[in-house]
Amino acid sequence: AGSEGEMELPFTEDVQLTEMMRLRVQSLQQRGQRRQEGERLLLPHEAVYRLDFAEQELTFLHWNVTLGGPGRLSVTGISQLWTPDLTNLMTRQLLEPTGQFWRTAGEALDAPIKCLEADIQEFGERIAELAKVRKVMYFLFAFKEGAEKDSIRCSLMFKKNTEPGP
Repeated sequence: AGSEGEMELPFTEDVQLTEMMRLRVQSLQQRGQRRQEGERLLLPHEAVYRLDFAEQELTFLHWNVTLGGPGRLSVTGISQLWTPDLTNLMTRQLLEPTGQFWRTAGEALDAPIKCLEADIQEFGERIAELAKVRKVMYFLFAFKEGAEKDSIRCSLMFKKNTEPGP
């Protein structure tokens, strides 16, 4: 457990949203239609995850990522706030930088996961910024190079920004 005022926020799969986006891809394929200009379709190895902010005044501390085997996880933030009509995801709503985490085959499972540290630091800080103005944020998780969705856990550690008492 972290010290006082620290908070762990887990990424959880938004199964309904992922399913809606898969259906969108299927219906385009079945009808032989093209995607809208600038639309970003969900790929088979991707899923939509969300972070729910119970607290909105947060300082980013670090990522907690577990990969239960070799593979690569990439996490892309989405600036879009989904409305009940589930508008299509547009590429311009994908945030930079992305979080990249990977483990190569033959590596010991207790070896630290590799990542692009400057990127994940900047990304974490952006998430903390966005938390100030929204209660929920969405992400595209891509599971590549043999990464198994079920063996991956991903969360963020934040410090709550508490106002000093009287």
